[in-house]
Formats: sequence, C-alpha cells, structure tokens
Amino acid sequence: MKIIHEAACTSYEQPGHPERPARIITTVARLQEQRDLTLDWAAPQPRDLEADLLRAHTPAVLARLTEPKDFDHDTPYFENIAVRARASVAAALDALAAGRAGETVFSLMRPPGHHALRDASMGFCYLNNIAIAALAATATGARRVAVFDFDVHHGNGTEDILLNQPGIEFFSVHQHPAYPGTGAENVGRNCFNYPVSPLATRENYRATLRRALDDLRSYRPDLLAISAGFDAYARDPLGGGPLQVEDFHWLGQTLRGFNLPTFSLLEGGYSRDLPELILAYLKGLTGK
Repeated sequence: MKIIHEAACTSYEQPGHPERPARIITTVARLQEQRDLTLDWAAPQPRDLEADLLRAHTPAVLARLTEPKDFDHDTPYFENIAVRARASVAAALDALAAGRAGETVFSLMRPPGHHALRDASMGFCYLNNIAIAALAATATGARRVAVFDFDVHHGNGTEDILLNQPGIEFFSVHQHPAYPGTGAENVGRNCFNYPVSPLATRENYRATLRRALDDLRSYRPDLLAISAGFDAYARDPLGGGPLQVEDFHWLGQTLRGFNLPTFSLLEGGYSRDLPELILAYLKGLTGK
C-alpha cells in the first residue's frame, strides 16, 4: 500500500487549534511501527499545478493564499501556507495517479480541503484537494468519477466546485445540523447528501452510510475518490458522532469491495485515536 506524505506538512500550527501537526505526526509513528501492512512511503512529486488549480478555484483564491491575514476565525493565515496547500494538492494528484495504476493509496497530508469553496478558503481548508483531483480525472479521460465523503462535516466546498460537473457525482454522509450548515438536501443533478441527526445511533449512522454506498454503486463509476474524515468517531472532540474503530475498518472493506481504482485523502479527525482509526480504515482497504 502507498502512503503519500511529507514531513513538511507538519511545519505550521496555531496553538490550541484542533487541526494540528500531532494529527499527522502520531499517525506516521503508528503506521511505521505496525506490522500488518507493508507500506510504500512516497513524497508528493513536484509538478505544475496551475491548470489543475484553476479548474476548481478562481485566480483570486490563489492570490489570497499569500496575503498575511486570516481567512476566517477557523482558518488562520500561516507563512508559506500557499506552499503547504499546494503540496496537499500535489499529493492528491499523485494519489489519483497511483489509484488509476491499481495501487491502494492514501494521502496523509495537511491541510485538508473539502470545505474550500471555488472562491474562498474556509473551515481549516485552503484548496480543495479532492475536487481538484476529481476534475483532473475527468480532464484526462475518466468518464464516471464518484466522490464519496464520510467526514462528519458536510463537504460544502466539494459540492460547490463539483455542482453539475459532467462525469462526476458527489455523495456525502455527514451530521446535520452541524458545521458548516449545508448538506440538508440534494443539490443540482449530481450532488447527493445523506444528513444524519446528531442524535443518531451507531446503527442508524451505518445504515445511512450503507444507503449512500448503494446509491454510489448504482452510478457505476469507473473511479472512486474518497474524502476520508474520521471525526464521526464517538470520541472526536469536534464531531462526536457514534462510530467506533470497527466502523472505519468496515468502510475501507466496503470500498475495497467495489473493485475499482480508488484513492483516499485525509480530511478531518481530531481525536487522540486518529492513528488507530486510519490504520483500521487502511486495513479494510487492503483486505486485512
């Protein structure tokens, strides 16, 4: 299995902010010590990103990344955040290429991306990695791309960018009402939302995930792009959903069962157990 990662993604932080370097540092340590999976570690490759970025974002978004002021109360400005955000995009495009080549692949990078809108950065996200990769896929021959987002927070940015894009369907299972307040119903021709009540039981949450995956299967995609958020976990300090470690293994196992080119990108997940959640998901993806 391939893990796309570079240590530089942990080089920025704001004290007290939940999207912190420890999310990645502790996960890397756990993956390096485990012996159940054979991992191939790769850094994002340098590439010219401009065409890929401009399919998803306005030029103003790219220019704004270098302006030294916060984007919103959740999304601070950091020196060199433009470099770090572009590295996450490069990792997503490398993951796309690896998935298409038949590899099982996970991008273990920050910043995440699924809240970044076409014309604005927000919600810990600066550039929308998954949307950029999905649009790159259709621009280079993919006919039916399914984007599946299981982060507890709705991927509003992904929906905004992919709305009515030909050859792409977006499926999001998320808590509602919750941040960012979107995702209560389907939008356009290709964005399908599966809101789950904050009071939902584990069984109800799993049933909703299963329903979304059944609908995704009916789409008959030729490529799966996964926004892998782990904050629907029962002990996550931001999401506080009902899921357990075993549910993320089940998700990986189920996605493996599609037998399609697949790539996964890290989104949310803020509990101390994040390394175990990611490891369980990866074991599911690899059939362990």
